[in-house]
Amino acid sequence: MKRGLKILLGLCVIWGLYWAVAAWGLRQSVQGWFQMQATRGWQVEVGDIAPAGTLGGFPWRHVTRIDRPTLADPGTGAAWRTDWLELQSPAIWPGRQSLRFSDGDQRLSYYDQTAVITTEGLQADLFLAPGLALELEELGLTSGAWSIGDGQNSVLSAGDLNLRVVQSDPAENYQITAEAHAFRPGTDLRRLLRAAPELPQTFETLTLVADVTFDTVWDRNALEQRRPQPRMIDIDLLEAKWGDMRIKSAGTLEVDAAGIPTGELALQVEAWAEFLEMAEDTGLMSATAREQASRVIAVLARASGNPEDLDITLGFRSGYITIGPIPLGPAPRLILR
Repeated sequence: MKRGLKILLGLCVIWGLYWAVAAWGLRQSVQGWFQMQATRGWQVEVGDIAPAGTLGGFPWRHVTRIDRPTLADPGTGAAWRTDWLELQSPAIWPGRQSLRFSDGDQRLSYYDQTAVITTEGLQADLFLAPGLALELEELGLTSGAWSIGDGQNSVLSAGDLNLRVVQSDPAENYQITAEAHAFRPGTDLRRLLRAAPELPQTFETLTLVADVTFDTVWDRNALEQRRPQPRMIDIDLLEAKWGDMRIKSAGTLEVDAAGIPTGELALQVEAWAEFLEMAEDTGLMSATAREQASRVIAVLARASGNPEDLDITLGFRSGYITIGPIPLGPAPRLILR
């Protein structure tokens, strides 16, 4: 009995020493990472890097709080800051990290444009492959109510967010699923879209299921050097419903080095005339292009059996979005900054 107690006590002491050494090494690694970014030319500000709470997650987890982190990359013009950030990981393996963000405002800037991101319960769960590269195997991002705005007015908001990114084969390919409930465009965006007053305040559904192949894997270099760029986007489902307007899409796009997509997307649109009206009002289409598109779409819609709805294929070629031979406008550049 005494021998068993001694063995148990010895194991507890060894574990406690291991936990303390690992916790110290983790905090030194975090501090070293901030210092390394400063030597790369980043603007770095950070407060205390210390165990969270009284025990810092002892004995089964490591919980480290980083106070007032601020990062700015002069190379891309991107900057980010928040009040605090907590890192949580199992004591046995730090490659399973959970990042818990402070409730309230975060500021994300790109040169002279700043977005204020307000969240409740925002948490990112990272599953990283063993090794110094810290290659991303899986990411889960969840949040309660969130909004994006300029600090005074909200541009976008929703009741929650569930995002999941899972690495597949080949390693540069990631399966992405996202869903947000009660997605709400802000007042300015509704005004920009010339949204009719009778439209609901929130989207009924907003869902994305896709596979994206990047030019390189997501690892620590994605933050320290350059963001991986999409080269193939296979959309299984993109769906949004706003009042009587519903849009569903699926298809595959190839993206070149300049970010120009090429391919086709199958598109199902309910209440298509309202979409065209909003597109003209916002300047995405000229009156002439809208009139031409409307005549063609009306013919296509009648052919499908319901003149109010539309089932077509959007083409992406030579930097433009087209319906058959009719150009709708320039295609967006798909570049991650």
